[in-house]
Amino acid sequence: MWLIGFAGLLFLGTHFGLSSTPLRGVLTARLGERGYLGLYALLALATLSYLIWLYGELPRYDYFWLPSPDLYLIPKIVMPLALILLVGGFMVKNPTNVGAEGLLKDPAEGDLARGVTRITRHPFQWGVVLWALSHLVANGDSISVVFFCTFALLSGIGTVLIDRKKALTLGADWLPYLDQTSNLPFGAIVTGRNRLVVAELWLPVVVGLVLYVGLFWGHVWVAGVRIL
Repeated sequence: MWLIGFAGLLFLGTHFGLSSTPLRGVLTARLGERGYLGLYALLALATLSYLIWLYGELPRYDYFWLPSPDLYLIPKIVMPLALILLVGGFMVKNPTNVGAEGLLKDPAEGDLARGVTRITRHPFQWGVVLWALSHLVANGDSISVVFFCTFALLSGIGTVLIDRKKALTLGADWLPYLDQTSNLPFGAIVTGRNRLVVAELWLPVVVGLVLYVGLFWGHVWVAGVRIL
């Protein structure tokens, strides 16, 4: 278990260490923005590949809880929403994305809170969180717990760090978007700061559900395990 724990810490450490500490400023000053992003992407790919490889290779001996058919239902129920958020995040302009800060300064863009960003301003990250937590529940072995917790922590903490970074860099330009969206899914809708517009969601829903069906039947080829 210590080996997968080391890989998880390495994956998290390189992400947060490079993107959310003064080290980012030092590297950007020396390498330039493109050089920094290239280094960041290279380290992210390397540590991610190592983590995934270990997860597939390490045996499962120790269990915190035993899997059961009832627990297997959790990802089956949660994954459609996770995939809708995940793919929907690529279908809207989002100022929380890297390099998209200028959207908030462009009057021509109008209201940016549309589609899945009405649900959460971090749709991709929350899609990953839901994927990780639902699979964590379904797999009780120690290797899976560490593996899926790593991704849940990365994306969950990442949403907070992104918000903090945008508030510091964008100042007053960030406030209107912050007010009409929420980090927690459906938070802005529940509190009346936004509303769900079904007409804006049909494409991510269709694509997300098609992807869900494909992953459901092809899970054995994607993850090496047949869905029970």
